Amino acid sequence: MQNASSGPLAHAPAGLFRGRVVNASRRWLGIHYAVAPTAGRRWRDPEPAARADTVVDADAFAPACPQPANAALPLGAGVVQDEDCLALNIWAPDAESPAPRPVMVWLHGGAYVFGAASQGTYDGTHLSANGDVVVVTVNYRLGPFGFVDLSSVFPDAGFAANLALRDVLLALRWVADNISAFGGDPDRVTVFGESAGGGLVTTLLATPSASGLFHRAIAESSPASSVYGRERAAQVAARFVELTGVDAQDPAAATTLATMDADRLVAAAQRLFADVPTSAPGTLAFAPLVDGDLVPEAPVSVLRDGRGLPVPLLIGTNKDEASLFAYMKSPLIPITGDRIEKMFADMAAENPEVVLPDREQVLEAYEHVRQRALGLGVAGDIGFRLPTLWVAEGHARIAPVHLYRFDHSTPFLRLIRLGATHGSELVYVWGTLDGGPRDLTFRLGGRRAAVALSQRMQQRWTSFAHGREPSASAAVDWPAYDIETRATLVIDRTDRVVPDLDRELREAWGDEILSFR
Repeated sequence: MQNASSGPLAHAPAGLFRGRVVNASRRWLGIHYAVAPTAGRRWRDPEPAARADTVVDADAFAPACPQPANAALPLGAGVVQDEDCLALNIWAPDAESPAPRPVMVWLHGGAYVFGAASQGTYDGTHLSANGDVVVVTVNYRLGPFGFVDLSSVFPDAGFAANLALRDVLLALRWVADNISAFGGDPDRVTVFGESAGGGLVTTLLATPSASGLFHRAIAESSPASSVYGRERAAQVAARFVELTGVDAQDPAAATTLATMDADRLVAAAQRLFADVPTSAPGTLAFAPLVDGDLVPEAPVSVLRDGRGLPVPLLIGTNKDEASLFAYMKSPLIPITGDRIEKMFADMAAENPEVVLPDREQVLEAYEHVRQRALGLGVAGDIGFRLPTLWVAEGHARIAPVHLYRFDHSTPFLRLIRLGATHGSELVYVWGTLDGGPRDLTFRLGGRRAAVALSQRMQQRWTSFAHGREPSASAAVDWPAYDIETRATLVIDRTDRVVPDLDRELREAWGDEILSFR
């Protein structure tokens, strides 16, 4: 790699990429790993980007995938939206290394509809420097562009399923082929993600064609069981087409949709995004699909049986996952009694062979929970904690697993009853604690403890990526999870290891996988 005065120049098989040195970090932004999925390529397999013939100035983020406006998820300063979004960003320490550095490839969250690799939270400067790793953040297609299976509606149109997952696989192949030019080790790749990104990570673990593309995995708050079959996906796709105003029986319907303005597709998807979990609580409009091909079986079943890709896994959730959804009045997670009851009734009707736990049995796990918080506990556990436990227990049979629960919260977040909510661990992992003048997280204090906690989490996450135990200096060791001790790291102001932290939860809910098909 040439480090010229105008910026580091990476000589990769994909081309020459000139980056920048910012805050003692080398970075390359907006490198396209795929051809723009526009015109005749919408809803089709991603195609690798052609090799660049001239030096590419990789100094600005690529567009984010088109999505509804969401003030809670700023996409990054100056970032526009466009379907030509299949790009990645790379950070590396601005120092030579005697050996290639481990690589950490990030898949962002956002309910499979929102977000981008350019979000300020995912600035890789601190994580790469503090952990001596190369960090890669990846854009993939979202919502109607990446998670609608129109092949069920138009079987002869050439449309593919699981497009976002295919994007991620192509990005991982790009990393395997090119990351050595940026100082990374293609034989030490950790894929990590949160929420929807965590869901993609657990899906990748059950995707045979992903074998060899990554060597370790980290799943934060993965909705691992929210991966559905073709029948449900076909219903969602048909409803999506209807919401666009296109008659599916029209011979030109597929062409009309393939050339339709992206804004119209986003508008239809936004309605669908709210309609599906409202009418069928506990389900999502957009999610990976068990297509019988790329994803042969439900990932949560594969992983529970210990049949996933045998790579070491670090996995966990946050203590108060569901509070964010209540705070934002989001329909994504059912938190009221009537919606939870309907979710279980629908689940029972769809899975008559599964014996669901009775109400009294489940409530035993929440006897110390305030009545008004009961729905939040049930929702967070069925959506995130229980699937995480199912995955951890099964995967521990074939590879080392480290299980955590993130309990830390600042005084302000506790005051507004968010606590350790969904996504609240992210700024600690990334070291991006300064959220700007509008961020009230530390308004009532807690910053000093947060800095120390962030340093520990970065040490643990990056030590794991290096192939070592996920340890942190001056902190408790984190033993691997197994079904005998079920050791779980509770991450808080002071970390601690608790044996069988989730015993009451497991005993109350039973051993059956509870999910929709």
